[in-house]
Amino acid sequence: MKNTGHPIDSWYTQTADIPAALPALNGDVRTHVCIIGGGYTGLGAAIELRRRGIECVLLEGARIGSGASGRNGGQMHVGQRLDPQHLESLFGADDARAFWDMSQAALASLHGLIAEFSIDCDLKQGLIHAWHRPKFATDDIAYAEFVRTNYGYDKTRILTKSEVATELGTDVYHGGILDMGGGHLHPLKLALGMAEAARSLGAQIYEHSRVTAITPKGEGYEVMTETGRVLCDHVLLCGNGYMHGLSDEADAKVLPINNFILTTEPLTDAAILPNDYAAADSRFVVNYWRKTPDNRLLFGGGENYTPWFPKDIRAFVRKNMLKIYPQLEGVNISHGWGGTLAITLTRAPFVLQLSHNFLCAAGYSGQGVVLAPYFGKLLAHAVSGDGRDIDLLSRLPVPPFPGGRALRTPALIAGLSWYSLMDKL
Repeated sequence: MKNTGHPIDSWYTQTADIPAALPALNGDVRTHVCIIGGGYTGLGAAIELRRRGIECVLLEGARIGSGASGRNGGQMHVGQRLDPQHLESLFGADDARAFWDMSQAALASLHGLIAEFSIDCDLKQGLIHAWHRPKFATDDIAYAEFVRTNYGYDKTRILTKSEVATELGTDVYHGGILDMGGGHLHPLKLALGMAEAARSLGAQIYEHSRVTAITPKGEGYEVMTETGRVLCDHVLLCGNGYMHGLSDEADAKVLPINNFILTTEPLTDAAILPNDYAAADSRFVVNYWRKTPDNRLLFGGGENYTPWFPKDIRAFVRKNMLKIYPQLEGVNISHGWGGTLAITLTRAPFVLQLSHNFLCAAGYSGQGVVLAPYFGKLLAHAVSGDGRDIDLLSRLPVPPFPGGRALRTPALIAGLSWYSLMDKL
C-alpha cells in the first residue's frame, strides 16, 4: 500500500500525489495577514490575497487537507445551506437574491480555480437528492420551481420513483431531484492543488504548525505556535472543526462533529449510478455516495459527536450502505475513514468579524466544497477593504448552542439522536 505520509489513511490519500511535508514555522515571521487553517477556506483566502499582492502566511496544524477538506464526500451542492425561500422570508427578495448570486459565484469560482491551475480532481457533473419518505418531494419541487421562476435556474429535474431507481440502482427511494449544476470531485486533490496554486503565487505555507494562542499586539496580532510566532496586521480564522480554544464566540457557535466514509472494492454491478452522478438522501443524518474513477462505491453515512471514532469504521458505515444497496452484502470494503467537520445550530455558515482585523469563516454544515474556497476569497476581499459580502453573511442567524461549553455536547447528542430516530420511523 502506498505510504503517503498523510495523517489519514483513506482512498483519497491512496490516490492523490501527496507532496513532501512543508516545514513547520520556526522563529518569528512578520506578515500582513496570518491565515489559520490549511483547508479550502484558508487556501482560498491565500490565493486571493496573493492575487492582490498582499503578503500572507498560512499556518496548518497538521498537513494541507488533513481536516474536512481532504476527508469529505466530495459533493458539490448548489445554493446556500439555507434554502432561498427561507432566506427571502428572513431578509426579503433582494438579499435572498444576493445570497443566491453569491452561491452561483462560488460555483463558478471553483470551476475557474480548477481550470486556471489545471487541478486534476476528477470533476463530474450531476447530483441527485433522493427522498427516503414521499413527504420530502414537496420541498424539492417547491425549491426547483422557486429558483427557476425567480432566478432563471433551469438545471434541475424532478425524478419519479422509477427514474430515481434507474439512476441510483436501488428501489428504496420515492423519487428525487437531479441538479446538473452540482456534482462531485476528489476533495484532497482539490486541496493539494489549491495549496500548490497559493504557493505559486507567493503565499508562505507552514505545516505542523498548530496555533496555540492569538493575542492582540498593538494595532495587530501575535499568533503563537509551539515553535514560532507570526506578527501580523490581520488574522483569518479558517480552522472549521479544528479551531477550539482560539475564539470564544466561534467555540460557542461552531461545533465539531465526526462523519464517516467507506469505499468498496471495484463494483461489477453496472446498474449502480450508471451516469456517474453523486447522490445524497433526505435523512437528517444524511447518507451520501458516488462512484470513484476506478469504479468503487464511495459511501458516507453515520456520524458521532464525541472526540473518538468508532472502533470499526467500515462496519459502522457498511450497515447504512446495505440499507440502500442490499445487493452489496458480499462486496469487500477496501477503505474506511472518518473526519471532523463543523456545524452550526441553524446550519447557516458562521462568517463574522470577531474583532478589529480578525475574521472567521467556518461551520459549512456539509456544503464546504463549493462555499469554503469562495468564502476564503471573500475574507481576502474584506482585508482589502471590501467587506460587503462578509457583512451580508454575518447577518445569517447563527445563535450559540444551548448549554454553554459544559452542556452543549450532551444537549446536541440528545437532539440529534431524536432526529436520527425520526429517520428510522
